[in-house]
Amino acid sequence: MIEVGLSSSSVFPESTAVAFELAASIGYDGVEIMVGTDSMSQDLATLQGLTDHYQIPVLAIHAPCLLITQRVWGTEPWGKLERAREVAETLGAKTVVVHPPFRWQRDYARSFEDGVARMEELTDVRFAVENMYPWRAGPSSLGAYSPDWDIRNQDYAHATVDLSHTAVSHTDPREMVADLGSRVAHIHLADGTGSPRDEHLVPGRGEQPVAEVLTQLRAQDFSGSVIAEVSTRGAASREQRVDDLRLTLDFTRTHLGLT
Repeated sequence: MIEVGLSSSSVFPESTAVAFELAASIGYDGVEIMVGTDSMSQDLATLQGLTDHYQIPVLAIHAPCLLITQRVWGTEPWGKLERAREVAETLGAKTVVVHPPFRWQRDYARSFEDGVARMEELTDVRFAVENMYPWRAGPSSLGAYSPDWDIRNQDYAHATVDLSHTAVSHTDPREMVADLGSRVAHIHLADGTGSPRDEHLVPGRGEQPVAEVLTQLRAQDFSGSVIAEVSTRGAASREQRVDDLRLTLDFTRTHLGLT
């Protein structure tokens, strides 16, 4: 059965511990750890303790690939992925989510596709490369990722499809899921309006065909995890944050046919 998890980024600015607490209380199947500036997200012993305390598994580790996490777990990109693999193996997570390199990471980008394939030969953990988007300013755009923001243009064995990122790139996620086929291993569930800003809206609050994508995944016999990666930073209260996360879970399970 498809597992529906909660990304720890969905409770920002609250802590990684709150992601475990809310995932357990709302009824998510597990959590994805966004390894970021929160020290809890970086520490294996802490994550193991949270898993044991809340009795909820870690489904995926999101490697520290953002601009603001360039120094988290060191500065060597392959070292970050090795660390992510070790944490995933120890916690029993099936997937490491990784972004394509930034264009200025020339050596890393040059060897990225082959390097990810070699890393997967050493483990049962899947390295699911995530679709990104061009950076836009006015009518122009900048290709900030290399080999490409569009993961369909490389032969990655496993892919993460993010529906907020498809909104930014003006890509039809139904086409992306169909084109990737069985290589789709992981979903970041969110919505977006097509703004240049990566919005990560609660499903139904943007213009992405989120319900259709979930139905499509079910028809494709998808067996990976669907992770709610929505922004609740604008929530006026914990109660509103919980309501948004519960709505997202209910929406997802309904359109996956899990209710």
